[in-house]
Amino acid sequence: MFDVILFEPEIPPNTGNIIRLAANSGVRLHLVEPFGFDLSDRQLQRAGLDYHDLAHVTIHRDWAACRAHFPGRRMFALSTRGAERYDHIAYSAGDVLLFGSETRGLPMAVLAELPPERRLRVPMRPGNRSINLSNTVALVVYEGWRQNGFAGAE
Repeated sequence: MFDVILFEPEIPPNTGNIIRLAANSGVRLHLVEPFGFDLSDRQLQRAGLDYHDLAHVTIHRDWAACRAHFPGRRMFALSTRGAERYDHIAYSAGDVLLFGSETRGLPMAVLAELPPERRLRVPMRPGNRSINLSNTVALVVYEGWRQNGFAGAE
């Protein structure tokens, strides 16, 4: 399956929803510090419900530590500044999907580490800023999982 990275997430319910998504889809979730909340936050716990024990979550102290965790792996960054549509990619098991924080997205320095064809975007109507983080993660994870025949699902 895939690995999903949340770069410095800020909003507890989004992270909780993504924990629940990870538990239900089999993706491995990676959280890059610092966070905009405490991991014991009630909103995080409520959004993730009882799925925390069913999800594989790894916490990385910073971006460098996280990046070092994935040597040689194919990584895609999701950004409103992405060049390629997320649904035009052929996803493979083992791909790494990187998402930025809710208010800042991914820093340009992080985006610059990936070639333009690995910087993806979700299409939306002109004039809109962005799509909710947990919704974006769900769109991309399920597209990749669909392409891989929903491997591991019943």
